[in-house]
Amino acid sequence: MDEQAYKELKKGGFMRQIQEGKFSLRLRVVGGQLGAVQIAKISEIADKYGRGYVHMTSRQGIEIPFIDFKDINAVKEELAEVDLQPGACGPRVRTITACQGNGICTSGLIETSNLAKELDAKYFAKDLPHKFKIGITGCRNNCLKAEENDLGIKGGLLPEWESEGCTYCGVCEAVCPAGCIRVDKKNRKLDFDEDKCIYCGKCVKSCPMDSWTGVNGYITSFGGLFGNTIAAGEPLLPLITEKDTLFKVIDTAIEFFKEYGRQGERFRFTIDRVGIDKLKERLEEAIS
Repeated sequence: MDEQAYKELKKGGFMRQIQEGKFSLRLRVVGGQLGAVQIAKISEIADKYGRGYVHMTSRQGIEIPFIDFKDINAVKEELAEVDLQPGACGPRVRTITACQGNGICTSGLIETSNLAKELDAKYFAKDLPHKFKIGITGCRNNCLKAEENDLGIKGGLLPEWESEGCTYCGVCEAVCPAGCIRVDKKNRKLDFDEDKCIYCGKCVKSCPMDSWTGVNGYITSFGGLFGNTIAAGEPLLPLITEKDTLFKVIDTAIEFFKEYGRQGERFRFTIDRVGIDKLKERLEEAIS
């Protein structure tokens, strides 16, 4: 088999092993979720075509090692029976990762599972100069480590305070990690410095009188890396409160990478070379 054939197999999720003629199949697991029937089929395939085990990847994926080249088409057919497909490798958008978000987690500020599916449907396997990872985490607890991704999405909440009903108990000040709330219990005053707010939503969730409300949204970051080079993604935009706007931002970032990225260059290095201000300008134009 020539090198081009191997590249095509890798593109389709079959990665060559050090063992001659053996491949490790990476599955497309969107947002870390699989159905029980799908899990059973994966187990069956691992027993039938592999060596009876799977590998759980660091990005919520599953790999089935030791698949023979001659069995690749049969494995694909059996996966399709339960609506499973191979994942993507190489220079393209990878499978979207996500935590469970506000559908399950009490800390969650945004819905993540359906968002991951929507992003996957639109961007999965899109060819780019290098691999491109998108990760979604539901809140500032950052279980999915959004800033490690080429494009990170984190749940946030822009708080709003209403004086009516407030007892000035000071709980919001006590839980605020950014120190942007000051409560004067004696004079019944509250100061909120919005410029310091990190959109964590702790004031809203902890208020016993529901005097704090707010608008949920998406905190974005760009250019994260966690490999040979480690760099945190840069937050270039204010909180995004509309999903349509979020998609415009993602479109813009991906098109920026496609336009300016060099083959084999990660998004972060493209940003550093072309200029982060240029990316920020493009993003701001997209949401204006």
